[in-house]
Amino acid sequence: MPLSLAFSSNAYLDVPVEQAIRRIAGFGYRGIELLADVPHAWPAGLLGVQKEAIRRALDDAGLVISNINAFMMNAIADPRQPYWHPGWTDPDPHYRAIRREHTKRALRLAAELGARTISTEPGGELQPGQSRDQAADIFYDEIMPVLDVAAEVGVTLLIEPEPGLLIEKFGEYLEFAERVNHPSLGLNFDIGHAYCVSEDPAEWVPRMKAHTRHYHFEDIAATRVHHHLVPGEGAIDFDGVFRAIAAHTPDIWVTVELYPYRAKPDEAAQAARTHLLASAARAGVAIG
Repeated sequence: MPLSLAFSSNAYLDVPVEQAIRRIAGFGYRGIELLADVPHAWPAGLLGVQKEAIRRALDDAGLVISNINAFMMNAIADPRQPYWHPGWTDPDPHYRAIRREHTKRALRLAAELGARTISTEPGGELQPGQSRDQAADIFYDEIMPVLDVAAEVGVTLLIEPEPGLLIEKFGEYLEFAERVNHPSLGLNFDIGHAYCVSEDPAEWVPRMKAHTRHYHFEDIAATRVHHHLVPGEGAIDFDGVFRAIAAHTPDIWVTVELYPYRAKPDEAAQAARTHLLASAARAGVAIG
């Protein structure tokens, strides 16, 4: 598989997943990142007939699932953070069990739909009185049985470093991955998140190639504030990132993730693809 572009369905929260699939395909993307959340594919409430409707829509549109996004959890509607709580490292074991069991269901859903990876949060926010070591211990204890499920169903579980959460930087990911030492663990390399924490994405692509199984693309302003922008509207050097990916991890999915553009997802999807195709052409990189 050559380097291929996908678009995340989490920008299409106001339409059914079948409609999101059709619209994303219509803009020329080859893949879709399926949101394992309401209103698209919340695993705990997804009926067999709904799974079949997703398969049929994908077949009709000629799209492939690039990744299943199990990071977001709008279905829980936590008042502290409505998009992705509960976290892996929440002090309440009953509460973080919701995250753990959701991830297991997302892995099984991925296997049913033919997806090779799912992505998850990199441990949650440190709570008052909670040290990094304590949070890392909790994360380890919670994720290990989930990785056994991943191995059982043949799907790779990807940790996505994110600003403000337990694992923000690639060195922190590497430290945790070494401790886990599980073949079903991988990295979702989000170039915008890397830029936010002052890690040059192009420089880190070769250093993380043994772990990277999927990329997220979005632009970030020169301030490095974590807010996803349409590629071309921020400060990221996409030409350099494309060259690095083509040289080191060429057979991989690149998913554009623009969830802040819920009010105008079509415009964002079109503008992103136009900019990225031009960038790849400048870099001499073919997009399949």
